[in-house]
Amino acid sequence: VAATALAGVVVPTVHAAGDETLKVGLIGCGGRGTGAVTQALSTTGPSKLWAMADVFEDRLESSLKALSEGQDSRYDREKHQGFSSKIDVSKERRFIGFDAFKKAIDSGIDLAILTTYPHFRPEHFEYAVNAGVHVFMEKPVAVDAPGIRRLLAANKVAKQKNLKVG
Repeated sequence: VAATALAGVVVPTVHAAGDETLKVGLIGCGGRGTGAVTQALSTTGPSKLWAMADVFEDRLESSLKALSEGQDSRYDREKHQGFSSKIDVSKERRFIGFDAFKKAIDSGIDLAILTTYPHFRPEHFEYAVNAGVHVFMEKPVAVDAPGIRRLLAANKVAKQKNLKVG
């Protein structure tokens, strides 16, 4: 149901306001989150990783290291030599804890990549939309009916704000 509802709002191009560089925030720094940012930074458009958030500091740091220095291919990402020129995640924009997603979204990002456990996704999506941030989120987008309803309600707001959601 959620995938069908979101299918109509997927728009392939997102531009940052003012500066053409798209500031990306990663929320959920595990393997899939690292893979999603790898894909985002591999695009030809001007983008940079601006903020990172996770509950666990070791996950965030290992993700940042892999993105900066490179890594071998895995099932969800191709081999790369690192994206250090496209990474600008200062220590002040590395957020740890259950409220880290809020801090990352509030740090000035244009696009939030939501790759945490799906139980948290409706809350993270709702917060990003209310902050006026474009969103890419992994599936499943929620784990229960209340989560789906919350996500669909936030999606109506995203449409009103002309936010891009994928």
